[in-house]
Amino acid sequence: MTDLIRSAGLSYYPEVARSVGLDPSQMMRKVRLPLACLDQPDIPIAVAGLRRLLELSAKASGAEDFGLRLAERGGLTNFGAVGLIVREQATVGEAIEAFSRFIHIHHDGMRLDVTPDERTVTITLHLRGRRPRAPRQSIDMALGSVHRIIQSLFGSDWRPLEVHLHYPPPLDRKRYRDFFGCRVTFNADDDAILLSAHDMERRIPSAHPLIANYLRKRIEAIESRPASWEAKVDEVVRTLLASGDCTVERVAEHLACTRRTIHRRLAASGTSFSAILDAQRADLVVQLIEDPARPLAGIAVQLGFSAQSAMARWFRGRFGCTITDWRKGVRPLSAPSASAA
Repeated sequence: MTDLIRSAGLSYYPEVARSVGLDPSQMMRKVRLPLACLDQPDIPIAVAGLRRLLELSAKASGAEDFGLRLAERGGLTNFGAVGLIVREQATVGEAIEAFSRFIHIHHDGMRLDVTPDERTVTITLHLRGRRPRAPRQSIDMALGSVHRIIQSLFGSDWRPLEVHLHYPPPLDRKRYRDFFGCRVTFNADDDAILLSAHDMERRIPSAHPLIANYLRKRIEAIESRPASWEAKVDEVVRTLLASGDCTVERVAEHLACTRRTIHRRLAASGTSFSAILDAQRADLVVQLIEDPARPLAGIAVQLGFSAQSAMARWFRGRFGCTITDWRKGVRPLSAPSASAA
């Protein structure tokens, strides 16, 4: 199954790539990641594509700390709604609990286990993948981001007790000690950050409990991310249609596969790409045509039709009336509702 991550994870990639002598556009084309995701942070992309990009970038540049460099520039804003709810919690402990509970909304292959004892709290990172462990740069980027988020709740002077990494030590261990500000153990059993149990009680001065409660209810409403191949294709199609550039080739880029793979997987699920595209078009078109000032030619282009006339024929076949009639409130009894569409 293809795990997805919000493209906000690549927000600082161009900056970091150029700093080590790489052409970010060229590197992204090599791993078949869409360049458009750099400007649209909420577009889902395949975790596998991101991992290939990080590993290839580290190898091509010789920067063994490439993942840390990305984490160093990021923060709560990279995590969208998850970052917002973390920021508004009353204590650091509650913020870490919220982060571990909702992180899958940002990255559906990432999990954090928070294990307390009398003196310490261990935050263990798990990244799902085909290998027994995720590759090194992905671990560095993810665990480095967790460290940066906790540090942002305390201030720049905070340090964890220890950091554990499962892979062998790099050539420059000092770089890792400087980044985390503590002892870093390599060849460990897990990838984890250890902090003092007292740290969990630290109050967050900027927290707003009412806002936190509101955000929690909103994020719980969207907590369930798609699990099936059909649902993941549906999610990407919905996002790309809204931006006006949705083709099976573009969807394949976001899922790090080929168009043939998409057609084959959907056929095995009893559906097709055209059926998913048609349903999402039907859902979006009834929203777009509600605005009488919006040109129909522009709507046709956004929905991927070759011409306005082609959209008009499709609309009549789908809804049983013309767009003009629909705007006037005519709803044939046999026409599907917007939600059904």
